[in-house]
Amino acid sequence: MKNIDRRDFLKRIGAAGAVVGATTTLAACAGGKGSEAVTEAITGNAVNSGEKPIGDMTYRTNRRGDDKVSLLGYGCMRWPTVSRGKALPDGNDIDQEQVNRLVDYAIEHGVNYFDSSPVYCKGFSERATGIALKRHPRESYFIATKLSNFAEQLHSREASIQMYRNSFKELQVDYIDYYLLHSVGGGGMDNFSKRYLNNGMLDFLLEQREKGAIRNLGFSFHGDVEVFDWLLANDDKYHWDFVQIQMNYVDWLHAAEQNKRNVNAEYLYGELQKRGIPAVIMEPLLGGRLSKLPVHVVNHLKERRPDMSVASWAFRFCGTYPGVMCALSGMTYMEHLQDNLRSFCPLDPLTEEDLAYLEDTAQNILTYPTVPCNDCNYCMPCPYGINIPAIFVHYNKLVNEGVVPKDAQDPNYRDLRRKYLISFDRAVPAIRQADHCIGCGQCAPHCPQNIKIPQQLRRISARIEELRQNL
Repeated sequence: MKNIDRRDFLKRIGAAGAVVGATTTLAACAGGKGSEAVTEAITGNAVNSGEKPIGDMTYRTNRRGDDKVSLLGYGCMRWPTVSRGKALPDGNDIDQEQVNRLVDYAIEHGVNYFDSSPVYCKGFSERATGIALKRHPRESYFIATKLSNFAEQLHSREASIQMYRNSFKELQVDYIDYYLLHSVGGGGMDNFSKRYLNNGMLDFLLEQREKGAIRNLGFSFHGDVEVFDWLLANDDKYHWDFVQIQMNYVDWLHAAEQNKRNVNAEYLYGELQKRGIPAVIMEPLLGGRLSKLPVHVVNHLKERRPDMSVASWAFRFCGTYPGVMCALSGMTYMEHLQDNLRSFCPLDPLTEEDLAYLEDTAQNILTYPTVPCNDCNYCMPCPYGINIPAIFVHYNKLVNEGVVPKDAQDPNYRDLRRKYLISFDRAVPAIRQADHCIGCGQCAPHCPQNIKIPQQLRRISARIEELRQNL
């Protein structure tokens, strides 16, 4: 692994580790649409009766300075689900009662940014999010959603406008606070042109912003940096209100090392900073991977801050940079929400020494042979029934736990081999395992992380077969 010089690294992070910036606002209520652009502290956080207060939420202002956005945003991609027998006939298996509880708790503790999409949760995220938020005053939260017209049949102007209109219906709103062109960059400029330029959809969305149906317009980026650079080069024309990027302490300097098609977050963030465009952060935990680290890495972080959760390191990393308006987290369980609130209520920025420590941690993480899967499920469904995310997630779990049989001469080999094979069979049914992959490649173009999915499946399948034969 290539090591970056410590002195050079500290120069590159500059003052970001020491100063959060004048756009930070500490508040105890859900921000609303205040006009304050200066730092202020308001006490008296509302909490449930008898519940210990978590603290004061940290807020940042948007580009115009008319929104105070909670630094912790709720990613609505992973809402809790009910058991199969309780799912609705249309396939909606979201546990609406639990969603309501999570949203209530989040708003009560200062979270006011909720990020959804027409394609999240098998197409039911917007509906569940809208039902939960409708129970609260409209001015107490900001809704973000996206034009997720990935499929070729959705590239037409009519289909894209229908998707746009349907978001208002599902979310039960008459305006959307933050609207995004979803995951631009995949497929390069050709694909971007088909989705947004040739059909006139970008012009349409600009008109909708002018009319007030969209309050802030931006885009989320994965993939070809040419698209990112082109959109920012035309900021004088489009006036992007915000941009959503993948940023965490591994991808900050090492995204391109993992896959040459990926772009280091340091570059993406830096280009936004040059233009004064706020960044919304997705994948601060790399799809949860930075909260499920190898034991040795966990111990490394605990040595420095034994009182801090592993996940909080990643969230504090994002919040330390003053150009970050909001960091998203897909919080499925109440304990996730509560732990994340502790990272931002209020934010305790990392020092330069902390950031350097995280860079050492990132380099350590990259020595483990995990698959960079964020469990987004964009690769699904597989036409051959393979549960691709489940295979990758469970493989990574075994690597992190050290259940990796290496050599038959190892005295623990037989025990590790048995645990490895039994664990895989219990986690993923045999008919959905990697050995059923025929290499059609249908999944790979949809992966935001640019994983060579068939190759990774073959690698895992070959290892499992080798262990089964090596009795």
